[in-house]
Amino acid sequence: MSSKSVKYTAGEIGRVRVVEDFLPSPDELVARDDTVKVTLQLSRRSVDYFKRAAKTRRVPYQRMIRALVDQYAERQGK
Repeated sequence: MSSKSVKYTAGEIGRVRVVEDFLPSPDELVARDDTVKVTLQLSRRSVDYFKRAAKTRRVPYQRMIRALVDQYAERQGK
């Protein structure tokens, strides 16, 4: 590993330009869908599949199931 250190000096840093804040607020980053809690019984095989798939993608398995149902409903509603 290289242990080069940065040396800071006093003085001007050159031409600077102020950039307008364009980043969304934290609330806008976490978009919440209008959701409804339901009780749904699924086969163990299906739940195990989604848990394995979600683990490899590092997402909650419920989110994957919700996305699947949402896509199905979207296509059927057309």
